[in-house]
Amino acid sequence: MLEGWRNQQLCRNLAHDTIEDRIRLVERFLAYTNEFPWTWTPAMVEEFFSDLRSVKRRRQSTIRGYQNALRLFCSYVSDPDYGWDRVCEQRFGTHPAQVFFEWNTAVHVQDNEQAPTKRAFTKRELQDFFDHADDRVALIAASARKGWLPAYRDSVMFKLAYSYGLRFNELRHLQTVDFARNPHAREFGRYGLVHVRYGKAKKGSPHKRRSVLTVFDWTPEVIGDWLAYGQPNMDDGIDLFPSERGALVSEDTLLRRFRRYCTDLELSAGLDLHSLRRSYATHLIEDGWDPMFVQLLSSPHRGVHDVQHARGVGGDLRGGGGYLQRSITQIPRRFDACATGTDAHFVA
Repeated sequence: MLEGWRNQQLCRNLAHDTIEDRIRLVERFLAYTNEFPWTWTPAMVEEFFSDLRSVKRRRQSTIRGYQNALRLFCSYVSDPDYGWDRVCEQRFGTHPAQVFFEWNTAVHVQDNEQAPTKRAFTKRELQDFFDHADDRVALIAASARKGWLPAYRDSVMFKLAYSYGLRFNELRHLQTVDFARNPHAREFGRYGLVHVRYGKAKKGSPHKRRSVLTVFDWTPEVIGDWLAYGQPNMDDGIDLFPSERGALVSEDTLLRRFRRYCTDLELSAGLDLHSLRRSYATHLIEDGWDPMFVQLLSSPHRGVHDVQHARGVGGDLRGGGGYLQRSITQIPRRFDACATGTDAHFVA
C-alpha cells in the first residue's frame, strides 16, 4: 500500500521530502493504533489527534497538515481503481475505508495562521541584534577559540535574510554566482541584485525563481567582506554559506544561534527567523516604498516575466501591463518598463 501510494505521489511530481514525510506519518499512525488500515475507524483518528493537541501541544496548522496527509492515504487505499478494497475483502473479510470527514477534521478557514505573537523587528531591535551578532564574532576571534568563522557566517546570513527578504531555504541555497550588477543602480557595484533560485514552489512544480533588488547601501559591503575574508576559508566551492563540513547550513543550526542572541538581548519570544523577512517588507513600507512594489519584490509567485506573459496582459510594461499601478512603473530607478519579453527586468 505504501509503495503504491509513494508511486502515485511521484507521478504527481510532489517533492521527495513531502512524500517521505507523509509515509512516516502513516507509519506513525499505524504504530499508534496498532491496527492495519482496513480496520481503522474514526474513533482512532480522534484519539490520535486528541493526544497530539492536548499532550504534545501541536499547532493547529500542523494538525490540519497531518489530517490532510492521512486523508489522502485513506482515499488512495479505499479507491476501487487501485483494487486494495477487493484484496482486503478477500483476505481479511473487510476493506479499507475513508475515516477522515468534515466532522472530525480541522477546516482551513483563513490564509494567515501565524500565532499573534509573531511580528517584525523594530528598527532599534534589529540594529541591536546585528550589533550583538558582530560583537560575538569579534569576541570569539579575540579569545582565539574555534567558532568565529561559523559565527561570522551566521551574522552575514541574518543580514542578507533581512536585506533581501529571504526565506531560510532561499538563503541557504545562495551561491557566489547569484549576484549581478544593476545598470540603473551602479552604486551597488556587482551586488545590484540577487537571483533567488530556490523560492517557494507551487504544488508539483520546481522551485520558483525570482530576482530581488539591492535596496540598502550597506548590503554590498557585507557581501564583499564575506566573500573576501569568510567564505574562502570555509569552502573552495561556490556555495555562499557552507557549513563546517562542506554541506549546506541546516535551519536548526541558524535557529539555535538566532534564539541565543534574542535571549541575550531579552527580545520578544515572538521573533523568529521569518521575522527578518517580515521586517524587510515592513521597514521598506515605513520608509515610503510603494506597498505594491514591495509585494512584487517579495512574492515567490509573481514577477515581471509573469506579468508580461499572463493571460489578458498586454505588452505595455511601462503602464504596468494592466497589473502594476502606473505610479510604480513611472517612478525613476524602480522599474525598467521599457523592455519586453525575456529582456524585461527589475532595476533599483
